[in-house]
Amino acid sequence: MAASLHVSISAETILNFFGLEISNSIFTSLIVSFFLVGFALYFRSQFRHTDKPSALQNFVEMIVESLYNFVHFITENHKKSALFFPIIATFFIFIVLNNYLGLFPGVGYVMVQEQHISQSDLSTQAMASTAPAETAVPVTEVAEGEHATEETTDASVTHDETADSGEGSALHKAVPLMRAATADLNTTLALAIISVVLTQVFGVSHLGLAYFKKFIDFSSPIGFFVGILEMILETAKIVSFAFRLFGNIFAGEVLLAVMTYLVGVLVPAPFYALELFVGFIQGLVFSMLTLLFFNLATKGHHEEEHEVAQA
Repeated sequence: MAASLHVSISAETILNFFGLEISNSIFTSLIVSFFLVGFALYFRSQFRHTDKPSALQNFVEMIVESLYNFVHFITENHKKSALFFPIIATFFIFIVLNNYLGLFPGVGYVMVQEQHISQSDLSTQAMASTAPAETAVPVTEVAEGEHATEETTDASVTHDETADSGEGSALHKAVPLMRAATADLNTTLALAIISVVLTQVFGVSHLGLAYFKKFIDFSSPIGFFVGILEMILETAKIVSFAFRLFGNIFAGEVLLAVMTYLVGVLVPAPFYALELFVGFIQGLVFSMLTLLFFNLATKGHHEEEHEVAQA
């Protein structure tokens, strides 16, 4: 029997760790995080100031220098560049690695059993429900005057997926072990919130309480209205960041899964090349927009006027 196509817009739980549900997207993000930390510690121990650095050192230095030059090109200030660089570089590398890991051969095809529904919880839910279920078990004939009872079942779980191991046994469903963290809206939403919150932090640290003047301005009716628009814009950034990254990565994974399921592995190869490009661009766009917002938040009106006068 051919393998069935599995597409889920939400991440699935693969492990229950002391009541904490670990989804496949969290598992993937942990792999990327541990890899980045481990690689950074290893490279730091192997880094040498020498005229003939290793190929690995040349490669890492090229990436770091390119990212720093990218940050400095926007800020044009070494102090700000040194402040923003670690965050922007982390955003970029974390997002790109997650995007690429989701395209790695075998990711999405290694299946495990999802365990987060118990038979006892299902029975309790069925007993508490007063409405008859559509998938109810047929009722046997009873004597007149006696009450008939119906035993309800969960329509989302089939009999083959039930582990008949007694009360409290789990209901299992095969789900992918790994899923790109950026294909999970929870992860992209978290990244967006971090980006927007840090924008406010940098704005306050550079401008003090004067930073909030762009949100609360009673000097004129127009200024007050613009302040309201600025507050709406800050909230809209979260939604825009989260859904842009999630939508592009998730849509790409669905496209590859459908094409592979329909026509095999070799034919969708051009789509893999396209998704490699999209994965890089999405990481670059998220990082660049975050950097632009950081830089704008740390500029006061006097600084902007001074730059215009110099130009």
